[in-house]
This record gives sequence, C-alpha cells and structure tokens, in this order.
Amino acid sequence: MALTALPPKHAEKDGDFHTLLTEWNAMKIRQSTRTLPAEWSAQSGIWLTWPHKETDWNPILEEITKTYIRLAYEIAQREKLIIVHPHSDEVQELLQSHLPTAALKNIIFYSCPTNDTWARDHGVITVRNNKEWELVDCAFNGWGNKFPAEKDNAITSHLYKSHILHGKYIDALDFILEGGSIESDGAGVILTTAHCVCSESRGHNRSRQFIEQKFQELFGAQKVLWLTHGHLEGDDTDGHIDTLARFCPGNVIAYVKCDDPSDSHFQELQLMESELQNFSNISNQPYTLIPLPMAPVIYDEDGTRLPATYANFLILSKSVIYPTYGVSDLDLQVENILRSIFPHYELIGIDAQVLIKQHGSIHCAAMQLPYDVVK
Repeated sequence: MALTALPPKHAEKDGDFHTLLTEWNAMKIRQSTRTLPAEWSAQSGIWLTWPHKETDWNPILEEITKTYIRLAYEIAQREKLIIVHPHSDEVQELLQSHLPTAALKNIIFYSCPTNDTWARDHGVITVRNNKEWELVDCAFNGWGNKFPAEKDNAITSHLYKSHILHGKYIDALDFILEGGSIESDGAGVILTTAHCVCSESRGHNRSRQFIEQKFQELFGAQKVLWLTHGHLEGDDTDGHIDTLARFCPGNVIAYVKCDDPSDSHFQELQLMESELQNFSNISNQPYTLIPLPMAPVIYDEDGTRLPATYANFLILSKSVIYPTYGVSDLDLQVENILRSIFPHYELIGIDAQVLIKQHGSIHCAAMQLPYDVVK
C-alpha cells in the first residue's frame, strides 16, 4: 500500500535512505488515528454464537453442545463471555448445571435469531480510533452466498442496540468481510489471502487496490500482506487466513507447514511458506516464522477431507485455547510449539474433532472483544 505522503526529498542524499524510510513508516503509524488491535491485546470478553437445532449442527447437536460447554467453561472462568442464541434462557439453564458460579457470573446471555455459529465471521471487528472504540459492522454473506446468513449478519447491530457492545457503531454493511479472513499485528499490518477477500462472490470489482483502500479506511491499515498460495481441502471459506497463518507476539507468524510430498497440500503450502519468508513488518523487518505441523487427516462420512488445522487457535488476554484432533503426539507437539511462542500464557487444548465436521475450529467459533467493549 502506498504511503499517504513521501519521506523528505533530501533523504536519499543522507546515505541511509532505508533507515529514514523505516522511521517515516513508524511515524505514520504513530500518527494514524485508527488501529486494528492484535488479538493478544487486552480483552474485555469473547463472543460465542451457540449451536441449536435450526443450524447445520442439528444431526450432531448433542456432540457439539458438549464442545461448546467446554469452550464456555474455559473462557468464562478467565474473562467475560457473550453467548448469543435464539433462546438464550435455554443455554443459561444448561450451563447452570455444568459451570461453577464464578464462571456463570461472567456470562452475558443474549437472545436473537441466528443462522449458524461462526462468530469469527459474523462478529464485530473492533478498531481503536484515538481513545474511542469503533464497532465495525461489515456484511457477512455466508462465505460468498454458500449458506444463509441474513440472521447472523444482524447480530452485531442487535448487540450494539442492546448496549452489550460499547463503542461507536460503524455501518460498513456495504463491504463484505469475514473476521477470519484477516490478521492484524496491531502495528498497522494486515495479513490476508487474495483468493478469499478478492472473491467476486463477496462483491464485484474487488481488486487488491480496492481492498487495501477499505482496510486503510476501516482499520487504519498501513500495509497489507497478500498470500496468493495456501489452501486446505474442504475449506469452504475460500482460504481464510486463520486456517493458514497467524500473527503472534514478538513479530512472529505461526503457519501451517507440510513436509509430506505425497500430501495434496504439499506444493501450495511450500509456495505459501516462500511468500511468508518475503514478508516484512511496518519497519521493513522480516517476521520470525514458526511452523506448525499439518493436522491429522480427517474425513467426513462422504470421504471428503476436512480442513483440520492447528493454526486455528484462540488468543485470550493471558491464555491460548488451541484445537486438538485426537492424535496425542501431534497435539503435544503443537502444545510445545505454542508454549515457545506464548511463554507466559496458559495453554488449553480443546478437542475440535466435532467442530471440524462443519469445517471450522476453535478460532472460527469465537470473536475477541478488546477492553472496555464489554462492561
């Protein structure tokens, strides 16, 4: 993305143009009034949209409900939790028999119609503008009109009008964007995938230039890093970034790596790795790349490979909830890798084998809300 201004013309004569350019970029970030926080920034809560019999979860509703109970327990004993459901009193009654009182006191139950459960993609994207939070409500169209989404698309405005979300509401419903399709390092850089956000199914004429302008306007983005490679079989999001590569503290990108030449993902993920190796932050410093192993191969009942990924972890204020897939050696390997990335965080593994049956995982199911957004 081009800078809104250029460094002084005399900079090239000073003999250290790269240093001056780096300082200029840093200054532009400091002057920017709008910033999309990194996920590990201080939080006030997490949002879950709870499964019910009118969703695609109905055939395995009992199984997925157990997963959500575990997820609710782990979140609510650490920070506030918003649970959205058409009949939230039913969820409240359910959790009263499964969660301790201290966790229940941290939960806000809200009733409104919903289509599905993927809060990451229909949830609010919260931006800091000076001292004010902006609640950016982008349109959600079911990952390119693949699934009904009109109810999920209205949840953010419902929560805002009910004074559960605090901040300035920004109507961005003319722009289709899922939260799982972008990653922010909290310092002006957004990481995304061209195949997804430039998809015509999310709006015509979505050139990279158009997307970069929208990211700058809505999120204060100063630099956009585009992945053109990397895809998981069975992924119906068209390649969400949170299935492939994730920003982490310390100028780190954790990414999915495939070492098996016989795996159908091998070539694409090798090419993705090469792209990541050429990326740099706002100060033109390369990121430290830390590979995550491929998740075990999981198929649905029709023999279609599901998009299981260890990159789909959720960062809370002081803990990380990561997906496990029932292969102890791999699950432990991932835990150790995440421990090296998040040395001062509590690590919590949750079995995602049921979640992946609907092509999502832990991160897809939740949306973080920065401090003061939930009171």
